[in-house]
Amino acid sequence: MRNIVLFVCLLAAIVSSAQDRVSQIRKKLLNCDEKTVMVASHRGDWRNFPENSLEAIESAIKMGVDIVEIDLQRTKDGELILMHDATLDRTSTGTGMIADTTFAYIKTLKLRNGCNIRTKHNVPTLREALKLAKGRVMLNLDKADRYFEQVYELMKETGTTKQIVMKGIKSADEVKTQYGEYLKDVIYMPIVNLDNGDAENQIEQFIHDMHPVAFELLYLEDKNTLPLRLKNSLKGRTLIWYNTLWDTMAGGHDDDASLDNIDNGYGYLIDRLGARIIQTDRPQFLLNYLRSRGLHN
Repeated sequence: MRNIVLFVCLLAAIVSSAQDRVSQIRKKLLNCDEKTVMVASHRGDWRNFPENSLEAIESAIKMGVDIVEIDLQRTKDGELILMHDATLDRTSTGTGMIADTTFAYIKTLKLRNGCNIRTKHNVPTLREALKLAKGRVMLNLDKADRYFEQVYELMKETGTTKQIVMKGIKSADEVKTQYGEYLKDVIYMPIVNLDNGDAENQIEQFIHDMHPVAFELLYLEDKNTLPLRLKNSLKGRTLIWYNTLWDTMAGGHDDDASLDNIDNGYGYLIDRLGARIIQTDRPQFLLNYLRSRGLHN
């Protein structure tokens, strides 16, 4: 009996710790915490597992990332699945448009890895992904705005309404109209292209109307001085998110640049531009760097 009690207590402690982790990440976002840098893993750990697979999400969670970005599509019969493309061809053993395909067919397929090789892994549903991530990591749902009412019902069913991040280029009025009361739970981050002439005004208008916890900022080259100015003007008001997936998203300071000179890649975004959230295709590489600097647990 004593061993059973100890096991139950240990299990409860593990569950509580996992739940606390999501609460801590969300608290950092809501409180504009600039002491650390959060890591968002693009499509999970897709270098070691198929993109948008449950295994890719699990691997990223075990690494210690804060946010996992996943992509949603909907089948002909209304099932929400994880897949980036509108077609099955690139990332699975199937063919055709997902919107024209039944979930029964998709369940017979296997995912392909980054080398286009068939794997043992299945195409996951959003429900499965939410259950896997519950209490363990924030999820950035890409392409979910097209059927968000259905998405939110699944979030309620799985108890994950407070660990979802949405991003987009819509205006503040459009966001409030589309998401309404969902915004009390769901964290929305605007995406702003800093090469646009009205970018600074867009940011200020969003802060005035919605007080977003963070902005995803994009710019092509360092000759644009706005990213440098925003580090100071946004400090203490909102967090800054940069994507390092490819060079044109972060002025050339991307994952590849970081492999050559990490201080000119991730280091530049953090120190010169004030980035406190970085989305990457190399999550373990970025985490190792941040931990070496005391910027991530």
